[in-house]
Amino acid sequence: MRTNWAGGWQVFGYARARRAMVAGSALACVLETLTMSVLLRGWPLLHQVVPVLGLFAVASVAALHAAAVARPHLLDPQGLRLRRAARADVIVPLGDIASARGELRAIRRRADGELDLPVGFHTSVTLELTAPVIHFTLLGRRREVDTVRFHADDADRVVATLQARLEAVRRARTVPSTCPGPPG
Repeated sequence: MRTNWAGGWQVFGYARARRAMVAGSALACVLETLTMSVLLRGWPLLHQVVPVLGLFAVASVAALHAAAVARPHLLDPQGLRLRRAARADVIVPLGDIASARGELRAIRRRADGELDLPVGFHTSVTLELTAPVIHFTLLGRRREVDTVRFHADDADRVVATLQARLEAVRRARTVPSTCPGPPG
């Protein structure tokens, strides 16, 4: 976790769990390219095209991982910005979070009002919301969600930080009046 104390925001990554999957995918792309190159050596045009396609596949896998590394979850004084590479970007105001808990879950069918941002088909943090937030799907469809599940590399730290921030927000809301006298 990196922290920018001056700006008041904290960064929580989620790409560490993807490393093995990315390495395996890149290796599979390289092996497939080499195999196809050998099998197609009798067709000169295809023999020249396959390595280019293989290079493109490896670059695509690397770019997907780079997007996850470059776009982590952010917590600032106003809310939590949850991202999943370039596919999802949701801002959850701190005042709308009813509870935050660490919960390792495998992805299943999504119910209405739920948003899952998994890594490797798993989520590790669940947020229950008091008011729905708006999520736009990859194709621009608008959805209201009141439960958000996402993955974080250090879920315990995310939950502890969120609970501390939520407690601070609740204390700030319940501060008694400093002037208990009659209205003037």
